[in-house]
Amino acid sequence: MRRGKYISLATFRKTGEAVYTPLWFAEQDEKLYVMTRNDSWKYKRIRNNPNVRVAPSTIRGRIIGPELPARARVLSGDESNAARRLLKRKYLLMRFPWLWSKHNVFLELTAA
Repeated sequence: MRRGKYISLATFRKTGEAVYTPLWFAEQDEKLYVMTRNDSWKYKRIRNNPNVRVAPSTIRGRIIGPELPARARVLSGDESNAARRLLKRKYLLMRFPWLWSKHNVFLELTAA
């Protein structure tokens, strides 16, 4: 995943059905960091079940590599700032202020 620009994040509904979402990501110390909104369904599903699956993908979410189990954790405070810096370093668009919202939250994904 190191050379890729997108991952497919699978979160799970209460029924166990997987919902796939392509996301930007940054990697550091064997962990992946992603940004989402705290009013998104993806965030709500993660709050209910932190078990997720990640795989390298295209911008449209087509999986192009192995899918691996992981656990998601919502970051706060300084951890969020560090994740934001990692994503800003990798993606030029992350540097523009119109992308930021008070609803943005950062997630840390670790191998399960």
